[in-house]
Amino acid sequence: MQLTHSSLPYAYDALEPHMSRATLEAHHGRHHRAYVEKAKVLAKELRMDDMPLEQIIQMASRNGHQQGLLNNAAQAWNHAFFWRCLHPDGGGRPAGELADRIDAAFGGYDAFLEAYTAAALGVFGSGWVWLVIDGRGLAIIHTPNGETPIMQGISPLLTLDVWEHAYYLDHQNRRADYVAAVMEHLVNWGFAAQNLARPRMAANATGAHAAPARESMGL
Repeated sequence: MQLTHSSLPYAYDALEPHMSRATLEAHHGRHHRAYVEKAKVLAKELRMDDMPLEQIIQMASRNGHQQGLLNNAAQAWNHAFFWRCLHPDGGGRPAGELADRIDAAFGGYDAFLEAYTAAALGVFGSGWVWLVIDGRGLAIIHTPNGETPIMQGISPLLTLDVWEHAYYLDHQNRRADYVAAVMEHLVNWGFAAQNLARPRMAANATGAHAAPARESMGL
C-alpha cells in the first residue's frame, strides 16, 4: 500500500443511520487525512517517501528516533484497513470457513462477539481491537494508540477503531452503542473472509504459515 489518502469504498452517507455522514467526513476527511499528510512530511525528510507504507512502518518501528513517523504511518495504515471492515450491507454473522474458525477458536459466534465487545470496551483511552490470525489460529488482540499488528508480523482479519473520534459525534461517550451498531449493521465479514484466505494461500505456496504480503490485504 502506498502512503496516500484514498477515497472511501462507499459514499460518506452510505453507512447511515448507523454511522453518520458527519462522522465519516470528520474521521476520514480530516483525521485520516491528517495522519497521511504528516506521515508524508516525515517520510520525505528521511528519504522514505517512495517506500510502501508497510515498509515505512517496519523501518520506523525499529528506530526509536522515528516515533512521530511511526505513529502517523501506522494510523494511516490502520484507517485504510478499517474502512474496508465496514460495509453498507454489513452486519450479521460470518459464514463458511471463517464461521468455522471462529467457532473453533471461541466456542461459537456469540462467545466471540462477547469477547470482541469486551476487548473494545476494555481499551483505556484510545486504540484498536483486532481479530487476527497467527500460527496458533484466530485471536482477539488490542493495540494502544496508533500501534498496528503488522509491526509484529501478525495478520489482521478485522479491526474496530475505538478512538473517540470514531464515534463521539454519533454516540458521545457511549462506546458500547457504537460497538453494537458496527457489529450488528456494518461489519464486513466478506473482507475478513478474504483476509483469512490469504495467509492460507501463502502457506500453501511456501510450505509454511507465512504472513500475507501487506499490499494484498484488500487495501
